[in-house]
Amino acid sequence: MAGTKDILLGNIRSGAALSTGQQVKLALMLSYPAILAQLSSVMMQYIDTSMVGHLGPAAGASIGLVSTCLWLMGGFGMAASTGFSVQVAHRIGANDFHGAREVLRQALVCVLGFSAFVALLGVAVSHQLPAWLGGGEDISADAAKYFLIMSLFLPFMILDWMCAAMLQASGNMKVPSLLSIVMCALDVIFNYLFIYVLDMGVVGAALGSGVAEVITGIAMFSFLVFGSKEMKLTHERGSFRPTRKVVDKALNIGGPMAFQNLLMRGGYIAATIIVAPLGIIAIAANSFAITAESLCYMPGAGIADAATTLVGQSLGARRKQLATRFACITTCMAMGIMGFLAILMYIFAPQMMGLLSPDAEVIGLGARVLRIEAFAEMGYAAAMVIYGCCVGAGDTKWPSVMNFGSMWIIRIIPAIFITRIYGLVGFWVCMAVELSFRGLFFLIRLYRGTWLKNVQDI
Repeated sequence: MAGTKDILLGNIRSGAALSTGQQVKLALMLSYPAILAQLSSVMMQYIDTSMVGHLGPAAGASIGLVSTCLWLMGGFGMAASTGFSVQVAHRIGANDFHGAREVLRQALVCVLGFSAFVALLGVAVSHQLPAWLGGGEDISADAAKYFLIMSLFLPFMILDWMCAAMLQASGNMKVPSLLSIVMCALDVIFNYLFIYVLDMGVVGAALGSGVAEVITGIAMFSFLVFGSKEMKLTHERGSFRPTRKVVDKALNIGGPMAFQNLLMRGGYIAATIIVAPLGIIAIAANSFAITAESLCYMPGAGIADAATTLVGQSLGARRKQLATRFACITTCMAMGIMGFLAILMYIFAPQMMGLLSPDAEVIGLGARVLRIEAFAEMGYAAAMVIYGCCVGAGDTKWPSVMNFGSMWIIRIIPAIFITRIYGLVGFWVCMAVELSFRGLFFLIRLYRGTWLKNVQDI
């Protein structure tokens, strides 16, 4: 399989023809390792959440309260990483492997320096954050400790993501996926050790996840720098000094993504503030339902990673039509898979929630909102994968505007009023409607081809 994948990727770079069957095969070969990694991540979240959930609703609510802020911080690191990894994909598509490694060196300096700054910012606000988010005294102390510890581990998390993005840009989906699975296994082991054996509760959950990230981040970095055929930096001298050309392009690609992250994750934080007054049961049900829903959307996220690589390398080889075909293939794949999983989620929603919490009220409320969300999964699939295609094309400005407008205008503003009347159910109705519209917006952009307007064909 690896040999076939390398041959097909080589055909993209060389300008050789690929039949429709070969395009589908290559999309599947790049997608399935990423899907397996995402599914293993889902299982990790299930097990972790179940461990914490069995400590009681308050423990789950304390983590759920600050998790959106951790997503915000991590999103900045992912935006910075993508600004460089897309350039790597374009250079590899053009058979410029030396140039790809030049970008990698500069990315190591810029992204790691930026991640350290974000981590220090998280540490500085950790004590006050739960109160800012509307958390009660019964959960604020644990929430602050969890956020502090996870902030300290953030540079290793971003190192892991950046190295994985670089390997994926080179066409290597297998190693990042395998190491992600290893990280999930380590996370479960360390969480069990710290939460139960050492009886550290919520603090133990943070330490377990952090230690797993450290080990995986170092392993991912080691393979990228010393073991990757395309990207290893050994036996080749080069400067780590950032150049204006590379950094400016990284800012042009990653800047809109970072701004989108601020506004989108800000929307998630606003959602936390909207849900927090509903009480511990609603906070816990919301947090656990998000974890349960990830069973549906994580495969789409894996396909989106593959789509970014395929589009990026195709456009690096100046093959616009091929990039368009890969975008259509991966979008259809994701919508089909997530549509099927949405049916299963609707049927088994109570059982999925029951794995995460023993509390009957949490299970009942969580199952109701999961069944509402099931109707939005195909739209969510389209939005995720087409956005991944846009990233591969370096088209991040207008897709970021679309994501922001959809999140705030269709979801958050109506939810402020609807949640007061219908509680958590009302909030998830707003979310389902918004994700469906967002998918429609991205399908229109794909159909019109505006995401490729600044790309020259061969």
